[in-house]
Amino acid sequence: PQQRGYDFERFLKDLFDAFRLAARNPFRLVGEQIDGSFELAGETYLVEAKWLNRKVGVAELGAFHSKLDQKAHWARGLFISFGGFADEGLQGFGRGRRLVGMDGRDLYESLTRGIAIDRVIARKVRHAAETGEIFAPIDQLIR
Repeated sequence: PQQRGYDFERFLKDLFDAFRLAARNPFRLVGEQIDGSFELAGETYLVEAKWLNRKVGVAELGAFHSKLDQKAHWARGLFISFGGFADEGLQGFGRGRRLVGMDGRDLYESLTRGIAIDRVIARKVRHAAETGEIFAPIDQLIR
């Protein structure tokens, strides 16, 4: 599972690089690891990437958000959970946060339908800004 996670991080960096998002490899800071970062529309996004055999819950979302709280107030986050997000985790985490979520289905749909990943992320950011919800599936955002 750990190797799968590292491979997933490399895949995401390559994907962000393919769309010229100035991606950065995973990096360590004192007491924490950041799974990468990229730039989109002049904004810096820190990445949390999880490939688990379950949906991500409130604990993982909260842990990543606390990492964001330790960074510059303008930093944003993209939490990518290959297995998706638990509904109760999203509800428990709350609204109006500095991160957006993406799941494996979003990645699959983006790649198979030829939808640029930067466009998907931009739609997710706009949805979060307008509704306060950190996650909406790609089918709801791009028709």
